[in-house]
Amino acid sequence: MEHIVSKQWLLARLYEPDLVIVDCRFALGKPESGRTDYEEAHIPRAIYLDLEKDLSAPVARHGGRHPLPDMEQLALALGKAGIHRGVRVVIYDDQGGAMASRLWWLLQYTGHRQAYVLDEGFTAWKNASYPVTNEQPVVIPVTYELSLKPAMLASMEDVRAASKDGSNIIIDSREPRRYAGFEEPLDAKAGHIPGAVNYFWKGVQDSSGHWKNADALREHFAELPKDAGIIVYCGSGVTACPNVLALKEAGFTKVKLYAGSWSDWISYAENPIATGEK
Repeated sequence: MEHIVSKQWLLARLYEPDLVIVDCRFALGKPESGRTDYEEAHIPRAIYLDLEKDLSAPVARHGGRHPLPDMEQLALALGKAGIHRGVRVVIYDDQGGAMASRLWWLLQYTGHRQAYVLDEGFTAWKNASYPVTNEQPVVIPVTYELSLKPAMLASMEDVRAASKDGSNIIIDSREPRRYAGFEEPLDAKAGHIPGAVNYFWKGVQDSSGHWKNADALREHFAELPKDAGIIVYCGSGVTACPNVLALKEAGFTKVKLYAGSWSDWISYAENPIATGEK
């Protein structure tokens, strides 16, 4: 796997100086719980980055529930965490890789290629009797240099065009019942973007919580043409990121994130909404 590392891999390299470990645990609706959990116990040397404070901008009229952060602010946060071009970054959470994948995507988008998501997550690490600590590391701040990759990002206008003309495949990463519009626990309107197909993000992992290997991911996405342009969204641009990562692992090269996602789409009254399972 190109973007996923095992807990055994990390354990063997835990104290290598060119490694930065980031804890991204976060629970929707309980915004302080991730930091609290980090302060109680985390992987040694790990620093904490918060989904809403560090990896998102404040909510506005448009942009969705977790707008992309201001890139200069993000660069400051990454530099403060000791991240620069010369380090490898391993990211973990306890949410199936959803939060970790958001930071993985942001690092890729800002030009940092050596970013990896830890398979399984913190609980599996702890249950394996691997080391944990409540000591917070002393980090020497560095400069994080931005090198944005705009081809990784789709705008609302790009999505609107793809919805009308089919120029890109649109993937909805939410649970099937939310995609169909049968239920909507988080956003003001239910349904999906017209033309979108549903690939629930947890489908990129097996029943034991491991990420599927590249062959299994190619099989998972077998109905998608390899050379197609693909735009991925979810509710707020977070759980779409595991699907983006998985598509990359499966060999798809033209994959974009619609960062505002469903919560941004419905903020435009004129945007159409589809319901049902197709």
